[in-house]
Amino acid sequence: MNVIQGNINTFLDDIRVIIDSARSNAVRSVDFCRVQMYWQMGKRIFEEEQQGKDRADYGSYLIKNLAKYLQPEYGSGFSYRQLAFCRQFYRLYPIVNALRSQLNWTQYRMLIQIPDKDKREYYELETVNNCWTAREMERQINSQLYERLLLSNDKESVLAVARKERIPQSPLEIIKEPMYLEFLGLERQPAYYEKDLESAIITHLQHFMLELGQGFTFVARQKRILLEDDEFFADLVFYNRLLRCFVVIELKTGKLTHQDLGQLQMYVNYYDRMEKLPEENSTIGILLCTSKNDTAVRMALPEDNKTILASEYQLYLPTQAQLIDEINSVRKMVEESRNFKNEEDEQ
Repeated sequence: MNVIQGNINTFLDDIRVIIDSARSNAVRSVDFCRVQMYWQMGKRIFEEEQQGKDRADYGSYLIKNLAKYLQPEYGSGFSYRQLAFCRQFYRLYPIVNALRSQLNWTQYRMLIQIPDKDKREYYELETVNNCWTAREMERQINSQLYERLLLSNDKESVLAVARKERIPQSPLEIIKEPMYLEFLGLERQPAYYEKDLESAIITHLQHFMLELGQGFTFVARQKRILLEDDEFFADLVFYNRLLRCFVVIELKTGKLTHQDLGQLQMYVNYYDRMEKLPEENSTIGILLCTSKNDTAVRMALPEDNKTILASEYQLYLPTQAQLIDEINSVRKMVEESRNFKNEEDEQ
């Protein structure tokens, strides 16, 4: 009886997969038909616009009049603003065969509002590579993922990884500084416990891994490490398939101390010596904290350190102005750190 029931359950699961897959494909097909429709409309509007003597004035007049007829008949999807997006869409993506079926119109509409060509290409590629939803894509744009990665990488390297022309060689190519954890939904309060932060991360693990970057898979929470008669517990352990290494994350709800770095170094050493396979790369340790002294971090770690990273996190997405100030501040610290390293090398 159990065997028969098991066969029925397997059969039922197979049928469900077929139905869900067909429905998903149908939705994607409809979405892409919509993308193609707006592209065709943009092309036709652009061609008609070129016949006007004063293209800017004529184009605006043309779209306003077109919206006046189409919107009452077909709805808000054909407003003046939407038709203007169609024209811009065609101008930025003039080759119809280059349109990506994995992207819907909402995503393309966000892309065409990015004036920087390289930045636009980055988000287009990463959305396809990581199967981001429109909401996930919007969140990454609003948190200035591209700019944060550029703080520790050059533009060519960032785009090469997105184009899959190269595999990341360093954790700095993936890990972002700072990290934004607004999705945890923690209330504003003077203090909270590390276990609260950890529990919130586990609850929102998918979002946390999205913020971490590419290639992460979850391994363990509160990983028990027994050294003789002493027990230690590493907060979170992941594995990164691109870097081919374990990633140990320690959470701190206060300012980073050199004792925190020492503890994380011990966990990294343990994984390197007890868990890592010979063909895998060295374990990476990430200490997430609310604030840190960069000079103290640099002095507490070896000069050739490439595996221990300290990254600040914020529980709320800042405004655009605050983001720009934060990025400029971090960029300045990075430049000062590089200048300091160059001066040491010259000496």
